[in-house]
Amino acid sequence: MEELARRLRPSVVVISHFGRDGKEDGVGAGFVISSNGLIATSLHVIGEARPIIVRLANGREREVTEVFAWDRNLDLAIVRIDANNLPALPLGNSDDLKQGTPVVAMGNPLGMEHSIVQGVVSARRDFDGVEMIQLAIPIEPGNSGGPLVDMNGRVHGLLSLKAALSANLGFATSISELKKLIAKPNPVPISRWLTIGALNAREWLPLMGARWTQRGGRIVVEGQGSGFGGRSLCLSHKPVPERPYDVAVSVRLDDESGAAGLVFEADAKDTHYGFYPTAGQLRLTRFEGPSVYSWTIITSTNTPHYRPGEFNALRVRVEDDKLLCYVNERLVIESTDTQLKLGKAGLAKFRNTRAEFKDFRVGKDLAPREQSALALAAQLKARLSELDQITEASLEPIMAGNSDVAHRVLSDEARSLERRAAEIREFAARARRKAVQQQLVKLLQGPDDRVDLFHAALMVSKLDNPELDVDSYRDQIDAMAAEIKGTDLPDGEARLKRLTTWFIENGFHGSRSDYYDRANSHIDRVIDDREGLPITLAVVFMELARRIDLPHVTGAPLPGHFMVMYNPGRGKERLIDVFDGAKLLTLAEAEEAIAKFSRISVEPEHFAPASKRDIIIRMLRNLANVAERRQAPTESLRYLDTVVALAPDAPLERLGRAVARIAAGEISGAREDLQFVIERAPPDVDLAKIEALQRSLQGRGE
Repeated sequence: MEELARRLRPSVVVISHFGRDGKEDGVGAGFVISSNGLIATSLHVIGEARPIIVRLANGREREVTEVFAWDRNLDLAIVRIDANNLPALPLGNSDDLKQGTPVVAMGNPLGMEHSIVQGVVSARRDFDGVEMIQLAIPIEPGNSGGPLVDMNGRVHGLLSLKAALSANLGFATSISELKKLIAKPNPVPISRWLTIGALNAREWLPLMGARWTQRGGRIVVEGQGSGFGGRSLCLSHKPVPERPYDVAVSVRLDDESGAAGLVFEADAKDTHYGFYPTAGQLRLTRFEGPSVYSWTIITSTNTPHYRPGEFNALRVRVEDDKLLCYVNERLVIESTDTQLKLGKAGLAKFRNTRAEFKDFRVGKDLAPREQSALALAAQLKARLSELDQITEASLEPIMAGNSDVAHRVLSDEARSLERRAAEIREFAARARRKAVQQQLVKLLQGPDDRVDLFHAALMVSKLDNPELDVDSYRDQIDAMAAEIKGTDLPDGEARLKRLTTWFIENGFHGSRSDYYDRANSHIDRVIDDREGLPITLAVVFMELARRIDLPHVTGAPLPGHFMVMYNPGRGKERLIDVFDGAKLLTLAEAEEAIAKFSRISVEPEHFAPASKRDIIIRMLRNLANVAERRQAPTESLRYLDTVVALAPDAPLERLGRAVARIAAGEISGAREDLQFVIERAPPDVDLAKIEALQRSLQGRGE
């Protein structure tokens, strides 16, 4: 056993993938199957469309360069890393593996790397047409993807599943299935696999490494750049006007010791100006090559107008004879250094900085956006000071010779101000949600064919993200449609084929590992990550269809699994399962697929087109269900309030909100909703139970 462990260890790797927020989201195992960098594992270990890191037995990390082969039904994947002379494990013949055969598994259970455990083959089982090897071996998180070997070190399977009924019962996928995948690979370069928050290549050009992504209308950079000092650039393809012109962005640094900001007059190589905060200062620099010897600090300055830890608006006015640098619309640097005249503008970061950028602009004369906000903030601050003003004179009698009392008084005052701040924040949040609800109600008024579904879906996202840039995402989906429509597509069938092909090739896929993440119901995150629920993917698909003039495309509200209907008439109707590879299905095939998701039988009305209002309400209900799973009743109520605003006369919607209000402690509001239901007396509700529930709330919440 000791000798076998020594032989296996150099070939077994640790595989990590990163989730939607850039944090490590899963750890598993894999093993080398080819000396030139091919590694086998389970698909759920690498995650679909996730950044992947492989750590070899010697501790060195390698980024995956290609997903060489993958199969969702088998839960198998083969990835490639840039490495040679790796020790590959020999593959056995799992058909020869008999019941009772002793076997060994190696993996990383619960983060304990390269752990080995021995057991026996218990049986062979069939799961949805896939033969699995049943094992008397404990399998824990981190084991998945690791090798199952015989006592001679030949691989017979990949560890896959832990049984729910027993700690010492698990399953492995047969090595014969992996061999089929090796024989017929379906390689995907990592650049195409990684669709999470990918920058639009038509708008941005990242240079010198680091990870540049786009989320919620913002650009985020993290990781070390390959330029000196960890420098990395991200240049905009927007045309730069002739001088004079402005370039502007708002930036926030996670660590003020780092540096990130604007570059301009860049040559898309090593030469450019830079204006950015670093260590609390504002700095104007000139780069004329790849090394520190070609770097000139033109000016560094301290200024009270820079706000550490917050978004700061940077702007540079580039004139023929001078550079004017502003932070939060206050001039902080003026320089006559204008020797670089190379044109391109964009973003930069240095060292191991993580930074966020928003509102990047280039133009002849950019109007200050910060000035009015600063004026409003000053007015609000002055008003709040009038309401809770503290002066030294008012505290002198208490502070004189009695520091304990002074501390207590000051602490009480601080707590009072904190409560006041919390009240103001909550009031602002309620006002913002109410405004979003009102906009959503207005958007969904009128005939269904005139409703802007995509805009309405973005307003659902804005309930949770008040800073969402709606226009940015409208521009993005218009750009996507223009790309699809760019070819000559004579008829509906050709347009449908082009759309489904584009949808798949651009990484849109169903969320399987993070199904109950609320990001899947936020249409902006679906655009950013190319991942979502059936209904949100359907919204993207339908909106693209509308923009490329593909008629007869509607939403099909099938139970438990929303699909898209294409019905040109003459018996040619088909359903598109956008969650599962945009497959085209007949009605019969769709019914068969739905049986896997829901026990509710499919009825003819389920194929009737869903109204846009109903689609938005279904999205809101999904968000409410996610909040309920997280035991967040106040959050759930946020979505149900919006549902009721959209369907104020629907008793069942009121009943759902009543239950959420009880959980959130809003008893008075719950009684009102229950009374509404009782007065309407819907036929599918047990009124006796509703009345009993209402009586049980009497005297509560008064």
